[in-house]
Amino acid sequence: MDKKKVAIIGVTGAVGQEFVQSLQDHPWFEVTQIAASERSAGKKYIDAIRNESGIVAWDVGGEIPEYIKDMTVRRIDELDTSQLDLVFSAVESVAARDIETKMAAEVPVISTSSAYRYEDDVPILIPGVNDEQAELLETQKKNRNWKGWVAPLPNCTTTGLAITLKPLLEKYGAKKVMMTSMQAISGGGKSGVSAMGITDNIIPYIPKEEGKVRTETRKILGKLKEGKIEDADIRVSCTCTRVPVIDGHTESVFVETEKDIDPSMAKETYNQYNKDISVLGLPSAPKDYYAFHEDPTRPQPRIERDVGEGMTTTIGRVEREELFDKGLKYMLFSHNKKMGSAKGAVLLAEMLYKKGKI
Repeated sequence: MDKKKVAIIGVTGAVGQEFVQSLQDHPWFEVTQIAASERSAGKKYIDAIRNESGIVAWDVGGEIPEYIKDMTVRRIDELDTSQLDLVFSAVESVAARDIETKMAAEVPVISTSSAYRYEDDVPILIPGVNDEQAELLETQKKNRNWKGWVAPLPNCTTTGLAITLKPLLEKYGAKKVMMTSMQAISGGGKSGVSAMGITDNIIPYIPKEEGKVRTETRKILGKLKEGKIEDADIRVSCTCTRVPVIDGHTESVFVETEKDIDPSMAKETYNQYNKDISVLGLPSAPKDYYAFHEDPTRPQPRIERDVGEGMTTTIGRVEREELFDKGLKYMLFSHNKKMGSAKGAVLLAEMLYKKGKI
């Protein structure tokens, strides 16, 4: 089949580089245009990511893919949308709103920014969790008179929480959730956390993070009714912290359920979801969407971050919670730079392509 032609905006940044890697030799998508800031425009990609000392600042694992090295970086306004089927946006939120608005007028946009997450006609999609909300993209197109649409990913801290809550909510109901995150340094970006600030330390506050988790979790787990998302009726409390781990977010979760549940029932539920998950067979999907451990020392970031090439969500320390008449506590691990970012965005593109939205 002919591959869909895609562009990456913000291609020189950390998330942009993750897109470059995630789209290497993709069976459905071909990167044909790339764009970044004025500073990078007009340069070959390999030169655009070279710093003043001549050092190539490639921030993700492995080698720089050959397909991208000699591709010329364009200014964003130089992108030819008539020759594109999809745009991946890895732009910071301040600039993202204007850029994604202009792009979506002509072509679908999948974004890692928060610029459009909280609009009523914009679903926050996690493939395998709330695929049915993708139908709201058609409403969005009509409302805004666009040829395309904007589909943002959630905040990377929300991703693991929503993924693990979905099966519990569907089968046992969920009334209250309390979560404490232990988030990787990479989640703050290149300049987000200083080495002196995080070494031998835990930073107990991440600006705006907790509000994002509360709002996004309810929206993702809600239901699409009459062209609108009705938020899930769940009370969410969270404390978001930064810890000296390079990649991968760990979260401690307490959930009160409507029906009785125990660890063995939870394990059976997650195992069943692994068999029935909608993303099975998609190019970027892991063999197992969920990994369930009975070993109380799991999950651990150094062990779990490579499971399913960063796309598997790991669950462990699952126990009955005595604070609630019915409920569980558990730990989860989710890779913020893979499932929670660019590779998760590519998986979303695959799901939307399969649904005929691209």
